[in-house]
Amino acid sequence: MGFEEIVKLGYKQLKDLSFEIDTKDGFFNLCFWIYLPNSTPFPCTILHQLPSDNPFLALDKDKRLIFSPSNCLSKTVTCVISEMEFPLEQWVHLGCEVSSDVIRVHFNGKIMGEKLLDSLPTTDADCQSLSKMTLSAMREGFDTLNGYAYRAEVLPSTSSIKNHFVEDPPLRLCIDSASASEVELDNDGTWNIVGGKVSCRKNFSLDILLLDAFGRPAHHELEVVASLLYADDRSPVEKTEDNEAPLLTICDVLVFPSVDKPSRLFQGRASFKLIISPLSCKCENKLFCIKFDVPEMENYPFLGAFTPPIRCILKTSNGNVATITWKKLPSGVHLFNGVGNPELQQKATCEARSNPPSKRVKFGQITPVEDTKTDTSVKKCEQECNSYRMPENKDTSGTGTSLASIQENYGSMDNSTSDSESADARNSEMKNMPCNIDLLSDLTIFRYCLGSLSERSAMLKEISVAFSEPDIADMAEKVAFFSGCTHHRHQITIAKRLLDEGAKVWNLISRGCQRVQWDDVVFDLEEQFMRIACCSTRSLTQQDLNFLRKTSGGHEYMTKDNFHKMWCWLYPVAFTISRPEIKSLWASTSPKWVGGFVTKEEVEYALQSVSGISEPGTFILRFPTTRSWPHPDAGSLVASYVSRDFSLCHRQLSLDYSSGMFESNRKPLDELLLSEPELSRVGRMPVD
Repeated sequence: MGFEEIVKLGYKQLKDLSFEIDTKDGFFNLCFWIYLPNSTPFPCTILHQLPSDNPFLALDKDKRLIFSPSNCLSKTVTCVISEMEFPLEQWVHLGCEVSSDVIRVHFNGKIMGEKLLDSLPTTDADCQSLSKMTLSAMREGFDTLNGYAYRAEVLPSTSSIKNHFVEDPPLRLCIDSASASEVELDNDGTWNIVGGKVSCRKNFSLDILLLDAFGRPAHHELEVVASLLYADDRSPVEKTEDNEAPLLTICDVLVFPSVDKPSRLFQGRASFKLIISPLSCKCENKLFCIKFDVPEMENYPFLGAFTPPIRCILKTSNGNVATITWKKLPSGVHLFNGVGNPELQQKATCEARSNPPSKRVKFGQITPVEDTKTDTSVKKCEQECNSYRMPENKDTSGTGTSLASIQENYGSMDNSTSDSESADARNSEMKNMPCNIDLLSDLTIFRYCLGSLSERSAMLKEISVAFSEPDIADMAEKVAFFSGCTHHRHQITIAKRLLDEGAKVWNLISRGCQRVQWDDVVFDLEEQFMRIACCSTRSLTQQDLNFLRKTSGGHEYMTKDNFHKMWCWLYPVAFTISRPEIKSLWASTSPKWVGGFVTKEEVEYALQSVSGISEPGTFILRFPTTRSWPHPDAGSLVASYVSRDFSLCHRQLSLDYSSGMFESNRKPLDELLLSEPELSRVGRMPVD
């Protein structure tokens, strides 16, 4: 997409924005999207009325929007003023409505101010002058605002401004923080990345998202390129003393200068594996940042994204830092940069805790990182495992009037975070375990409890080959006891079956080949999923299959490693569905209790209708897409719902199958859910 293509899509610089209004009655609706940078001065005028140069649309010193069609209104009368502060560095939809009896200003599809014309001193001649009028962002002798506009249109007064708002929103590039691996997060928000010489440096991975103004993936065939800049002045970093490019990218095991090897977006996502060559200590201790943008579109800031400041460090024998886990406030709505309903906006909060020194930083939640314009801060911490210890004394009555009743009957509920792509655990090497390992020894138990997800996975793979299920079950009990998290027990006990079933399914679909075409294995995958889930009444939708394909890498062909990554997510989900209470919810189509394989962002969009957010109590059940085996919450259910204050919340229902939660005298899960004051009716996902 070059300059001509971006213009064809309706994007333009603000200096080129103008309107020719020619109506018979002088009544019209003016609609457009606008993007203003942080450098915008206040007060300022967005649109001038020509030739009078009177302001038509302006921002005052408090960043409030002022709509003043002064050709129609007395200059002594205060016109429509929005009480909301105008946001910068994001797309905002503006609508100006002039009708026979009222003028209104619309902000992101909602009326933010209006004046009845009956109360203002106007004349027919004045109103008639509005029938022919020129509006322009440029004014002779004055500097034009820096900014961008999209889909600027003059519509009849009978048209809907809200329809213009929801149709074809603008795009923006952002960073998926959850996808980051081999990145350490410092207390001041700085990323620490191991770089330098070839023998010492590590590659790290990061995903870029192309989203529309409502946080939905945008499917455009674009290429994104990465470049290394200095964080203080955003100037390019020079080549190293060895004449090596400052930022390298890995593609098919080959290394290229990042500026020479763009990554193509697939379903709104582009993945990067990068290496930083220069060390901060050899660059006057300067911090770096990585800029991602679309080639030939560098001047359009909404098609570019910056990482937080990066400190490139040497690999050391003791480079331990506190573990940082990105979490989102439970009432936060994933709308990138806050575009959407202003009262629903919540920024991501970074919570951290001090972990055993052997652990590295992992980004465990998906939250698009806003372009770093100012210093970021790091707040209090939380555990990597979003699970709580089950109460020892349970109420067997299966009743209750709060969310605690679900906790008592079906496991613990906790705050769930983002559901986009799962963060890849770091590929750390483990020491070879001796064949005569004692599964119940303190060394084995604490090694598992303190290990990363990749270390636990490697450990369970070796144990599953050498030990029986009863032996592994004993280990699971001890891990659950010492970790204080019963959810670990479930992931350990299913390890042998998960790996054995996975090997059988791969042999079935691959037929001895190194890789298989995705379209050729879809039927077999669906058949195996329904077999493990013990449910033949509900097949996988195209949306479900698209998600599985993306989880396996999103390529036309799937390798064994790609399959294993997908299987580690799919098997725990199928196992959960096989439980009687969950199977009844999954099989139900009226209402459709479980939304399918959908992300947090897709569910949030479904809970927001065209006319606004759904009624409080509306909820959708889903499986968290960021939780893969052996994560303790893999295969669990999440209830996404609209709270009383119309914010969107996500509560995770972690299922502990060893606690007798599915006994016949228990109250059914669907009844328990509907008995909660926060949950009143099942929402609906859009039809595929």
